[in-house]
Amino acid sequence: MKIKFFYIIFFVLLSIQNVLAQENEELKVTTEEVSVKKKKQKKNKIRPYEPLAPAKAAFYSAVLPGLGQAYTKKYWKVPIVYAALGTGVYFYIQNNDNYNRVRDIYKRRLAGFTDDEFPNITNDQLISLQERYRREKELSLLVTVGIYLLNIVDANVTAHLMQYNVTEDLSFKPKINFNEFNTNTSLNYGVSLNYSF
Repeated sequence: MKIKFFYIIFFVLLSIQNVLAQENEELKVTTEEVSVKKKKQKKNKIRPYEPLAPAKAAFYSAVLPGLGQAYTKKYWKVPIVYAALGTGVYFYIQNNDNYNRVRDIYKRRLAGFTDDEFPNITNDQLISLQERYRREKELSLLVTVGIYLLNIVDANVTAHLMQYNVTEDLSFKPKINFNEFNTNTSLNYGVSLNYSF
């Protein structure tokens, strides 16, 4: 017991002497310049944040369909917009022509004329054909307006997403740390989160 007490006092006095000795000495630190190779950083062309860019893109698409897509440099979407709008307009015109043709034939029959185009169709069937073509015409108009509005929304959303910063500077890099210094049988794990601005 006396020997343990002697060792404890010896180590405490030795530690105090080392601490006091370090306070009296001047601390001299010399530094050398060491050349460090820096990684070549890619210069990402980050467009500055423009709060009105989505509104501009939506306005351009509202004025001329496809112009908002060209403003956001998504040129491949312009033919898709025109093909979709052209298809809707084509079916509207075709159903409108069929509706007018069947309506004129029905009016001529009511006026007492005979027609050569639909001799075997009754007046009730002509009325149901008129209603069908009118419904299809209205549906074509509704789809075309929907495609036009979708064109505006697409330009707006694309302009918003183009301003989202996706550089490597803003990244989430999870890392699992293992405690290599612990000799216990139990494992210790840690998680670090690294971010840079």
